[in-house]
Amino acid sequence: MKLQRVLQYAQSLLKDAVHEGDIAVDATAGNGHDTLFLAQLVGDDGYVYAFDVQKEAVDSTLHRLLDNALEHRAIVLKDGHENIGKYVTKQVAGAIFNLGYLPGSNHEIITKPNTTIAALESLLQLLKIGGVIVLVIYHGHEGGKEERDAIIRYVSSLPQKYVHVLRYEFLNQHNDPPFVIALEKVKDLPTK
Repeated sequence: MKLQRVLQYAQSLLKDAVHEGDIAVDATAGNGHDTLFLAQLVGDDGYVYAFDVQKEAVDSTLHRLLDNALEHRAIVLKDGHENIGKYVTKQVAGAIFNLGYLPGSNHEIITKPNTTIAALESLLQLLKIGGVIVLVIYHGHEGGKEERDAIIRYVSSLPQKYVHVLRYEFLNQHNDPPFVIALEKVKDLPTK
């Protein structure tokens, strides 16, 4: 057996949960790699909603979809992931977050704990039974540790009879390596 790297593991979790005809969410579109991956999984009968607050991320994601002739399987929204509930109304099979900043861009524009947790709360209501939310947590930047800690507190408080929470990381790597937190919905959560 060979241990999967963090991004490989994130994709394998999504591959197990998202199938043709499903709805998926890329909560942090970034350079579009995850949006493209999800668009390949959902097929022509499914759909991907991708969110990012930066125009260059939206443009990059749209170009990646166009280059692969998959633009009809996704919508890329220039909006924060905390607004997922305004756009997505159907059950979601899988969602991914890459927390931190857009690589090669302004490192001062980062994901924030309050908006990420708001997005998680929306997605947990939309998520179908057996669906997964994958968070790839990059925390080696200004503000990263605060977001990491807030998310760990939030997901640790989720009741286990409704949501299973997993943490996948390499413990002996240096310089704040990213890690995965995955949420699997096992039962509908009570509505607030």
